[in-house]
Amino acid sequence: MIAFIFPGQGAQTIGMGRDFYDKYPEAREVFEQADDRLGFSLTSLIFEGDEAELLKTENTQPALLTVSTAIARCLQKSIKPGCTAGLSIGEYAAHVLAGTISFADAVTVVHKRGRFMQEAVPLGVGGMAAILGLSDSDVEEVCASVSDKGIVEPANFNCPGQIVISGENGAVLAACEAAKQKGAKRAIPLSVSAPFHCSMMKGAGERLRDVLSGIEFGDFTIPLFTNVTAEKIKSRDDIAGLLVTQVASPVRFEQSIRNMIASGVDTFIEVGPGKALAGFVKKIDDTVKVFSVYDINSMEEVLNGGI
Repeated sequence: MIAFIFPGQGAQTIGMGRDFYDKYPEAREVFEQADDRLGFSLTSLIFEGDEAELLKTENTQPALLTVSTAIARCLQKSIKPGCTAGLSIGEYAAHVLAGTISFADAVTVVHKRGRFMQEAVPLGVGGMAAILGLSDSDVEEVCASVSDKGIVEPANFNCPGQIVISGENGAVLAACEAAKQKGAKRAIPLSVSAPFHCSMMKGAGERLRDVLSGIEFGDFTIPLFTNVTAEKIKSRDDIAGLLVTQVASPVRFEQSIRNMIASGVDTFIEVGPGKALAGFVKKIDDTVKVFSVYDINSMEEVLNGGI
């Protein structure tokens, strides 16, 4: 079985998706729909905008959704995935693929989601760091050991030995030092504008709940494994609650991939900018096939016998 997986923030670059826009009408339609729903030219920002403007969370999130969806529409003409998942904001592209939310609704929601997340914590108050070389339980213990310094929590369980923590800056720095003392190979502060996927984001989640209450979700055309539980979502009635919870909860990507493999997936295609997820999957299980489709050349390699 083939699974499409979609990247999260950090994968964005100026110019991403331009070759698909230029060549494929179904990709161009996605970009045009985003511009129409948002009321400004997201397309211009993605292709020739200022990098600092693209890095703003309220722009990054719809930009990644748009590019990933555009590429998926092109890839779907030849490959039919059996299930899907996405890392953080990538989960919305997975929902579009799975037929549970229209792209037009999704791009509107994630634009607001990005703004809510940025506004939840003032700039300079929170941050994130990647901890390399420790187990999940070790990182959880490290965070607990410096709780007197402030909020710091595991935020992304990406793959064995790579876990991202999130919280108040002082507590994150203290956790980095504690992690090194515990034997971490490295503890790397990340260049992010907010402490994503920790309890400091709960206010953003509640604001998102109001937006999602106005969205009509459809039934799943293929299974989707959610960040919150790493399991298949059982019903469309569960979608809104899980997307609200996801904002302030850790992303269980490693376990999601393991559960997808257990369900029969033997080939993963990362759809969207970058190759980060492919790297994670290889570290999780090096027996499965992994591809990244981020431009037309990489798509043609997959279609011309790569799988």
